[in-house]
Amino acid sequence: MSTAAKKTQGTTRVVVCPNCHSKNRVPSAAEGVPRCGKCKSALPWVADATEAEFAEVADAASIPVLVDIWAPWCGPCRQVSPVLEALATELAGRLKLVKVNADDAPHLSSRFDVKAIPTLILLDQGRVVDRQIGALPAVALRRWLEAALSQSTGSRG
Repeated sequence: MSTAAKKTQGTTRVVVCPNCHSKNRVPSAAEGVPRCGKCKSALPWVADATEAEFAEVADAASIPVLVDIWAPWCGPCRQVSPVLEALATELAGRLKLVKVNADDAPHLSSRFDVKAIPTLILLDQGRVVDRQIGALPAVALRRWLEAALSQSTGSRG
C-alpha cells in the first residue's frame, strides 16, 4: 500500500493483485489509490459501505466511485455483481466500487432517488456524474461505465 493510502478508517478486504498474485489488505477508505505492496500495481478497490460510512468511503474518495445499490434478495443484483467486480479489476486505479445494501440504507436510497435496484451511480468527488438503473449485459455495462468515466475525468481541472 502506498503511503498516500495509509490513512484508513473502517474495514479492510484482502485483495489478490491481478499482476503478481500477492495478497494485500485494502482499506474501505483511504487517500490515494491502493497499490500492491510487492509490485506496486494499482489494486481493484471494492468496498461495502453503510449509511454511516458512506461519506468517508464514497463521497471523499480521490477517484471516481461506482456505487452499486443492491439487495441480497434481488436476482438481477446478484447477476450484475460479478460483472461490476470484474470491471473494478480492469479499471484498478481509475475506479472504486462501493456496494450499498438498499435494505440497510434507506437514507442513501432516498438521497439518490432510487426507485429500482440494481441502481448504479457514478460519483466524482461526491457529485453524481451518471446513473444506470437495472441490470445490463457485461458489454453494455462496460460501454456505459467507460462513457460515464470519460465525463467524470474530463470534468477535472
